[in-house]
Amino acid sequence: MSAVVPGMSPAGDQPAPAHAPVPDAELAYHGSRLVAYRDDGPIAHALGRLTKGQLPPLLPLLVAGIVTAILLVAGVNGQTSPAVFAPVLVLLLAGPGSTHPHSGRLDWFVPPLMRAIEYGYLATLAFAHDVSKPLVYAFLFVLAYHHYDTVYRTRQRLWPAKWVFVAGLGWEGRMLIAAVATLLGKLPIVLAVLGVYFLLLFGIESVYTWVRTGTGKGVMVNLEEEEEAGS
Repeated sequence: MSAVVPGMSPAGDQPAPAHAPVPDAELAYHGSRLVAYRDDGPIAHALGRLTKGQLPPLLPLLVAGIVTAILLVAGVNGQTSPAVFAPVLVLLLAGPGSTHPHSGRLDWFVPPLMRAIEYGYLATLAFAHDVSKPLVYAFLFVLAYHHYDTVYRTRQRLWPAKWVFVAGLGWEGRMLIAAVATLLGKLPIVLAVLGVYFLLLFGIESVYTWVRTGTGKGVMVNLEEEEEAGS
């Protein structure tokens, strides 16, 4: 009977594959996978630095979601409707929690709630101001692709670079720009321009990263399998 030497495969002739470490710079920037899933921009991060990660993220975000829903129901048709000012409120409530480690038992709920607020606000605002439905769907699709790509990358330890989140403006930047565009009566053209910009930004950067990884310069690691193996 043959013994298996530590660090060797069962066949005894090949070393066991090693896992690549998470890039220190990106992990230090995001803090955790849940923080990366938030997709905070520079404004939210600035507010988060003021609280030094001491403010729990979930409760303020729940309040922001409830208030945003009330403002949307109250009316979004006019350029000066209360809903136009919802992004400022959401930013003041949710932004300070951006640097929290999101280590609470229910903090996993923060990213999907944030996506519901962002997508719901942008879609409701656009439909209420007669923006072309195909344009709205295309815009939301680009954002959804970016968020899905972020989730899948972190599962492979391919953390998106900090500049991607900065250039992507964050959820708060996108909502604020949409609100200002509504006040100026330019929401359709602004969404069209932003849609093309995000498509090029997220699309090209994503394709480049995966192609580079596929040529052997990166290591694909499934974190779920790794966690199962360690349990």
